[in-house]
Amino acid sequence: MTPIFRFEGIYTPVVTPYHEDGSVNWDAQAEVIEYLVENGVHGLISGGSTGENYAQTVEERLELAKFTHQQLKGRLPLVVGTGAMLTGDSIALAAGAREIGAESILLASPPYSVPTDRENALNALAIDKAADLPVMLYNYPHRTGTMMGEEFLDRVGRSRNFCGIKESSGDINRVHLLARDYPHIQLGCGMDDQALEFFAWGAPFWVCGGSNFLPAEHVALYNACVVEGNYTKGRRIMSAMMPLMHVLEQGGKFIQTIKHGVTLNGIAAGAMRAPLKGLNKDDKRALEQVVRVLKQKIAGIQAEG
Repeated sequence: MTPIFRFEGIYTPVVTPYHEDGSVNWDAQAEVIEYLVENGVHGLISGGSTGENYAQTVEERLELAKFTHQQLKGRLPLVVGTGAMLTGDSIALAAGAREIGAESILLASPPYSVPTDRENALNALAIDKAADLPVMLYNYPHRTGTMMGEEFLDRVGRSRNFCGIKESSGDINRVHLLARDYPHIQLGCGMDDQALEFFAWGAPFWVCGGSNFLPAEHVALYNACVVEGNYTKGRRIMSAMMPLMHVLEQGGKFIQTIKHGVTLNGIAAGAMRAPLKGLNKDDKRALEQVVRVLKQKIAGIQAEG
């Protein structure tokens, strides 16, 4: 079955810059979007957890999605996150995504309720019906408490709109399962420290928060593995990126780290909304050192041709 939409390349779940009073810094939001477009990412995601969707109202999330769509002016595809605890909120976000002209929606399991595969699939199909857009599923059981199992995948697969999955379980056996048994649902990397393995198993896209501040380096890994098929080069780039992956995936301060990375590029990413707090001085210094070395190493690899 040919997907109705092809997710290809680096998809950045965009951060939300805030002023100190917690309001959105729209000028900085525009700067982030422009920076990502100029540095070669292939698509943007508005309203993901990296954008702090859990600390925003449905109205705020739709306002951010509309702003992002208008700022993009069709230069890149926009995926709108619909993840929410209430099905009604997800449906409102899905309908809003269609109304603003987004190309796709990101659809996660509702957190905390722990639905069965059947219940989760029926929930997903209701959200799909509201949007009637290509769907990128988001499987992140460590956050939602629910695995998108085989019964779920079989049920949602009856709609052609379900054409991609951001797999963030961390279980490499899931990569094997999806690549082998569900080839009609495009496999996407959602676990940064496994990006090389995902690409080796044919994943055509990577949703990576770190591309908010290191887009060219993330694109370099994608190009080496997917475009060039050069896994020797890809392993070298991935090796250079592993210290960053450790900071992002193991440090417990994912959003704080990404926002500080954006700030290092001269864009005022601002504070986080409660309950999160910013990095301390030691964390900032550690990230700055990791970024400095990473950039030097990958630039050297790229310069070799």
